[in-house]
Amino acid sequence: MAKITKRVADAAEVREKDYVIWDDELPGFGLRVFTSGKRSYVIQYRAGGRSRRYTIGLHGVWTPETVRQEAKIQFGRIAQGNNPAEERHLDHKALTVKELCTLYMADLEAGLILGKGGRSKKPSTITVDVGRIHRHIIPLIGMRRVKDLTKADINKVLKDIMAGKTRVSVKTKKLRGKAIVRGGAGTATRTVGLLGGILTYAVEAGIIESNPAHGIRKPKDNVRTRRLSEAEYRILGQMLRDAARQEKYITTVDIIRQIALTGCRRSEMIHLKWSEVDSEASYLRLHDSKEGKSIRAVGLPVIEYFDCRRLGAVGTYVFPGQGEDNAFGSFSNHWEQIFKKSPLSDVTPHVLRHSFASIANDLGFTEVTIAALVGHSKGSVTSKYIHTLDTALVMAADTIAGYIQGLLDGIEFKHTAYALDRDSRKAALARFLSRAVGEQSIAGEADARWAA
Repeated sequence: MAKITKRVADAAEVREKDYVIWDDELPGFGLRVFTSGKRSYVIQYRAGGRSRRYTIGLHGVWTPETVRQEAKIQFGRIAQGNNPAEERHLDHKALTVKELCTLYMADLEAGLILGKGGRSKKPSTITVDVGRIHRHIIPLIGMRRVKDLTKADINKVLKDIMAGKTRVSVKTKKLRGKAIVRGGAGTATRTVGLLGGILTYAVEAGIIESNPAHGIRKPKDNVRTRRLSEAEYRILGQMLRDAARQEKYITTVDIIRQIALTGCRRSEMIHLKWSEVDSEASYLRLHDSKEGKSIRAVGLPVIEYFDCRRLGAVGTYVFPGQGEDNAFGSFSNHWEQIFKKSPLSDVTPHVLRHSFASIANDLGFTEVTIAALVGHSKGSVTSKYIHTLDTALVMAADTIAGYIQGLLDGIEFKHTAYALDRDSRKAALARFLSRAVGEQSIAGEADARWAA
């Protein structure tokens, strides 16, 4: 034994087996000499009834003076109950973001990850989440250890996606299948939101103590603020009439019109089943919407369309596709073909939904009523007591659908459905519903609903 100095470390001879030179001033501190000639500084201690060895670092990188101070610090930590060797072992085994995502996706597929309302995420949502994990999260931070992530790291992920660093063209399983994975503010916001959920999952699993994604400022998705003006509704109506002259577009045109007249989500209308259409009550009773089961009042123009379509209907779906009993599957391609290079090329199905709600607001309906009509989560309380609101909601649906149909058909409205006194409101409602739908009976029904 000797006091370990630079001279002692440099002069240590290489033997056939590794050995340790122990320091005679600091018990447990030593220099390990390898058969290769490499030398490293170690400490030896007991923890949990076992002898443990911890390597501080290599000779040459550490000097005997600085490594001696580090050894004293570690011995102090050991005295307080810490175990540096075990900590390093766990550190080396620490989960990477990619490994965490693998665990998360396994639980996602098993239905163990809950979404809104405490329900398991839907297959379509799972597909989107898995795509964002593989195409954005893993390429950017997959190899980072979860416990090392900071707010700065999450913020960089956000900015990288916005800047298009994960933009790529990928093969799909579809015919002619290639898809462009784009960046942008919307994609960045939703991906970082998903990453925050994955890190919350890690907190609940005891992998990390806090979520570094909390408090990250995310950009607003501008697409959701887009709405159609009255002039754009008239342009849309003409576009749909032109498209309907081609037989292949007829079903797509019908779906687009019903989305516009109901405010339904695209998937809700495409996958609508006849068992969900209640013509007598003027409701859609959706079995499995984004918010779970959902009851939506729909206007008379919509119900009359469904009643007419039902006469020749075969199968489960209102809008059947090819095959034995499938939902219509060409909507996305047809939408792109109809809207591409048109004055409304930036419009999406969600814009039609947002525009429906905006028209409802313009006509003076309350936020709770609008939420119930479009099946928004804000309307969940209302939907539980929907039987007490049949007349009011159906009247609202008639008014909004009639107004939008009038715009699509190119009718110029000189009056609106709202006014200060009730008599004026009733008269205005009767006038514009009569023009929008083209039948005096509808105005009489609306008037009767008001009187009720």
